[in-house]
Amino acid sequence: MGGKRFAVLLCAEDSEYVKKKYGGYFGVFVEMLAEEGETWDVYKVAGGEFPDDEELRFYDGFVITGSCNDAHGNDVWICKLLNLLKKLDSMKKKVLGICFGHQILSRALGGKTGRAKGWDIGVTTVNLKSSKLFTALKMPSLLSIIECHRDEVRELPHKAEVMAWSEKTGIEMFKYGDHIMGIQGHPEYTKDILLHLLDRLLHCNLIEDTQAEVAKASVETSEPDREAFKRLCRTFLKGSLQL
Repeated sequence: MGGKRFAVLLCAEDSEYVKKKYGGYFGVFVEMLAEEGETWDVYKVAGGEFPDDEELRFYDGFVITGSCNDAHGNDVWICKLLNLLKKLDSMKKKVLGICFGHQILSRALGGKTGRAKGWDIGVTTVNLKSSKLFTALKMPSLLSIIECHRDEVRELPHKAEVMAWSEKTGIEMFKYGDHIMGIQGHPEYTKDILLHLLDRLLHCNLIEDTQAEVAKASVETSEPDREAFKRLCRTFLKGSLQL
């Protein structure tokens, strides 16, 4: 007893493949972030499952996952999630948003999201802005991360700050105070997950063959810096270092 407690706010349905191989996306995040002595829970918010208000104070941090839905949409669960994120901000809870989570955090805090100029899929190089956190973790100025998105943060909330950018996406990472951070890419993804997702997107005619070929080529020639991003995400959620 007494260990830290975290919750994953799951914003997508698990594919059968990810469920069988990784225990669902919750399992993927636990693999990246969990350490001995911690408790990790999951709330399937896309299915309407949310923590009660009185439960929030028991958690040290929250992680918001990616989603097939648009962060600028107004589905019932998305509106409910926006309200929850505003509460977590007022409580100064640590919140880490990934992809859709990055976008919905920005929206909840007053920023704007929307469609980007086409898909960004594959292994992408992002530029890191100089910061105390990056310096403390001895992170280089360039890092590679797996991307899979066609929406983006268009305008940051007031007082939020860009932490990283790429050739295609102006806001790859942002921070808001010392308790909220968003990452557009997928530090939790393996190459295997991305390749499986590419096949699903092709099957559903959501991307073209040429887009899939370019993405697969980037996977073959580039290696995502998963360990560096794992250190970053763990330190942000659990550490006392200032952003």
